Amino acid sequence: MTTSVSRMIERDGKVELTLGDDVRHSHLFNDDIAPTRASERTWTKWNIAALWVGLSICVPTYTLGGVLTAYFGLSVSEALLTILLANVILLIPLTLNAFPGTRYGIPFPVVLRASFGLRGSNVPCLIRALVGCGWFGIQTMFGGLALHLLLSALFPPWQTLRDVGQVLGFFIFAALNLWVVIRGAESIKWMETLSAPLLLLVGAGLMIWALPHVSLSELMAQPPSRPEGASVTPYFLSGLTAMVGFWATLSLNIPDFSRFACSQKDQIIGQVIGLPLTMFLFAALGVVLTAASASLVGETVADPVTLIGHIDSPVWVSIAMVLIVVATLSTNTAGNIVSPTNDFQNIAPRLIDRTRGVLLTGAVGTLLMGYDLLQKAGLIVSDVTLESLYSNWLLGYSSLLGPIAGIMAVDYFLIKRQRLDVVSLYCDGGRYPAVNMAGFIAFGVPVILMLLSLITGKWSWMYDYGWFTGSVLGAVIYHVAGKALEHRGKAFDTATRPGRPEPF
Repeated sequence: MTTSVSRMIERDGKVELTLGDDVRHSHLFNDDIAPTRASERTWTKWNIAALWVGLSICVPTYTLGGVLTAYFGLSVSEALLTILLANVILLIPLTLNAFPGTRYGIPFPVVLRASFGLRGSNVPCLIRALVGCGWFGIQTMFGGLALHLLLSALFPPWQTLRDVGQVLGFFIFAALNLWVVIRGAESIKWMETLSAPLLLLVGAGLMIWALPHVSLSELMAQPPSRPEGASVTPYFLSGLTAMVGFWATLSLNIPDFSRFACSQKDQIIGQVIGLPLTMFLFAALGVVLTAASASLVGETVADPVTLIGHIDSPVWVSIAMVLIVVATLSTNTAGNIVSPTNDFQNIAPRLIDRTRGVLLTGAVGTLLMGYDLLQKAGLIVSDVTLESLYSNWLLGYSSLLGPIAGIMAVDYFLIKRQRLDVVSLYCDGGRYPAVNMAGFIAFGVPVILMLLSLITGKWSWMYDYGWFTGSVLGAVIYHVAGKALEHRGKAFDTATRPGRPEPF
């Protein structure tokens, strides 16, 4: 009885894997993290752009201007410029790290196997998964609040639940998110494409509502909160690092989506169209609405869910909350569930399929928000806000994610020269080792230096600008270590497996 062997076939710049028994029976493979077939790569530039519109229009984006002015000492105009520049910068790692996904149809964890090893890839995967679960919890909290206000408007007795209603809303909204992702990539594609134009109309409507109640010239002229006479440079660079950190997660796991793209041109143009301007405009909307909130509802309110909840019209509140639920759902499913789901599967593909990965993501995200849920339920008292929580989260975690982004790009473009052996990414004993020490050296050195900077207070720029310093250091060290270990035969096995042809 002969055993079929998997083969790679290239057509029009895209590689499709014809599955054989060697890959199908491997413990590193399951159908959910398998390479996409050519027939599944149907996302056009407009689908990719719609994905980014759906990801960008969310409550945390709305509050970014406030985070930069309150916590990073920037003026309103400086804050908006920072957001725009950060998202233009992000296009570089986003488009570069999307390339292997589009060409080979493989998700983020499988791409990482080339640079960190077949089992070593679990370390950066779990780092990415943890931040995804954390953001899932934060977004679900906002979505649960919107659902609570919606139910309160539709069914007045629900109002009597107060904060407990928010906790119940959290779990209902979480279940809705998990259901969408369990249904698969086409479900996400449909939802993002449908919601994108609707969300843009909502943003325009909110801006029209707010503009008569605020003076843009006075808003832009407001002085920054940093000490008078202080140089803007360190505040700007720290804020820029935090804003890059906002999508630093997606700059890693973008192959999870680009593997469904029709072509490299589609993924590049789609991201350019969908990301920078949407982030800038919705963050600007947040700044304007927060400034106008005192005139609109009699007090300054920094998040749109609470602001709209002040409207004295059950009909308009219901409509607005439905749209906010859609906005948060489109962000949460694509941005915060897909990657952890794939990352958890990478640990044990034979034991963890997509459904189990989704449920793990929901469980970990809920546990991470346990403190806030207990606070809302009235079981503990704290003055810690979500805004301060995720402003610190952004800065700290970007320090870990930066080196991984640099390593991925250098590995694919400079070390592997855009040529991967997909069969070996799913099978032991091929071109890629269980653990690639070059990846861990390049990741470990920047992280250790940033921790020393944080502990000792020396070279504070190492931590303050963590994503930039980390990504550059990670890229440079990986290129040097990778070449050195390749030369010594310890990291990159260039021998062809017996009975297998060389990659095309």
